[in-house]
Amino acid sequence: MNNYKVREMISEEKVVERIKEIAEQINKDFEGESVTLICILKGSIFFTTELAKYIKVPVVIDFMQCASYGADTKSSGIVKLTKDLDEPIMGKHVILIEDIIDSGRTLSHLVKLLSQREPASLTLCTLLDKPDRRVVEVDVKYTGFEIPDEFVVGYGLDYAQKHRNLPFIGVVEFDS
Repeated sequence: MNNYKVREMISEEKVVERIKEIAEQINKDFEGESVTLICILKGSIFFTTELAKYIKVPVVIDFMQCASYGADTKSSGIVKLTKDLDEPIMGKHVILIEDIIDSGRTLSHLVKLLSQREPASLTLCTLLDKPDRRVVEVDVKYTGFEIPDEFVVGYGLDYAQKHRNLPFIGVVEFDS
């Protein structure tokens, strides 16, 4: 493994503040309804649980897991579903929660899959968006932060399963 360091990009305070703002918007958009949050494991777990704390409408949380990175820093382009939902979503308001959107392949794949299950609505929410890396367009309603094309960790995001527990978003800087 290369030598590297992690530089803070977005502070814990800014992350939490933005998550509260997204929750407020969800509360307005789904007032009088209940929502099902689908957390995409493993990276979205920190974001999903923090977001759920501030959502005032009734919330159900379910989980899916996809693989497309392995131990690399770039997506392989192949999306494999490794854990499906435990509960049906037909007729429910679903918010698909992602930690980061870069190529858009994973979310595009999941939107097609979940749409076939006939939810009442399907909305996309991401903590981080890297539009410079987009290969497949996806319609994201709730975005935490738009970031440049840098490899980031923390707040659930990892590098080879490390650094998920950092309370901030950091950039991995490899030694030359």
